[in-house]
Amino acid sequence: MFNLCKLASILLYWVVNILSSFVFIFKINPHAQRHNQVVIKNPMKKLEDSLTLQLLRSRESAMQFFRPILQETGFTEQQWRVIRVLNDNGQLDAKQLAERCCILSPSLTRIISRFESDGLIIRNRSEHDQRITLLSLSDKATAIFKEVSPKIDQAYASLIGKLGEEKMQQLSRLLTEVTRLTP
Repeated sequence: MFNLCKLASILLYWVVNILSSFVFIFKINPHAQRHNQVVIKNPMKKLEDSLTLQLLRSRESAMQFFRPILQETGFTEQQWRVIRVLNDNGQLDAKQLAERCCILSPSLTRIISRFESDGLIIRNRSEHDQRITLLSLSDKATAIFKEVSPKIDQAYASLIGKLGEEKMQQLSRLLTEVTRLTP
């Protein structure tokens, strides 16, 4: 089962692979080559060539497979990620949850408050450190996850069917590589 952060990573990885196949755009600087640096001979001429814009478009295209399911359930993409991550990890503190969901703290705080009032999240104090509050799914949220996740899996299967298993794996590897890059 994929998750939405993984899909975003896969899309980013695939786009970078496609762009790297256009090596005629790049000129390797022989002095920089020792440091794995690439000097761009012709920087992006058009906005459409921007890697970040292509990644956003790729994400939007991929999300078309999932948005109808999320709209049917009444969850936003971020809310579903919270449910998915807590389902996969059990209990997490808010910082861990934010990192794994790729959600900023203020947004996560609002989601947690709403989920708590809706009876979807349970707060518990850590046994090891009483200052830490751990979040987990309630039985109600777990039941929702079990009901919705087969539909999400079916949407992933449809996406993979259109892209192909080999390309999806390649995309995943490339996006993982890109997420590990540092300036």
